[in-house]
Amino acid sequence: MTAQAGCELCELALPVAWAGPKFSVIIVDDANYPGFCRVIWREHVREMSDLARDDRLLVNEAVYEVELAVREVMQPLKVNVASLGNVVPHLHWHVIPRYADDAHFPAPVWAQAARQPDESILAARRALLPELASAIARRFNP
Repeated sequence: MTAQAGCELCELALPVAWAGPKFSVIIVDDANYPGFCRVIWREHVREMSDLARDDRLLVNEAVYEVELAVREVMQPLKVNVASLGNVVPHLHWHVIPRYADDAHFPAPVWAQAARQPDESILAARRALLPELASAIARRFNP
């Protein structure tokens, strides 16, 4: 497996919800977006087209399974799935639960905030994170 020195995703030291030989799933510590997950390819590659066909299918299925877990536990209005990699050019996918009352809705989470979400609602969503971690693990460890 290839790694690149200085790449924060190659040197991932965050707690993971699930880790396998090809990819890991983390729940991002984002106060405004409880349930925000990332599916991170373990080998340092920049683009989906750098992967072999079977690996492309594997990571797509992983993103799908994480989205299902987010929908099941977090009950969002919508789920955003994105693979940007402009800042960290290491293949990873963002899976983000969205709500009409979130800080940026309906704009992307990287846009200017439109409102400050109610802290009690955010706290209730944060309380679901252990259940989300379990749901993710169940999907990859049947």
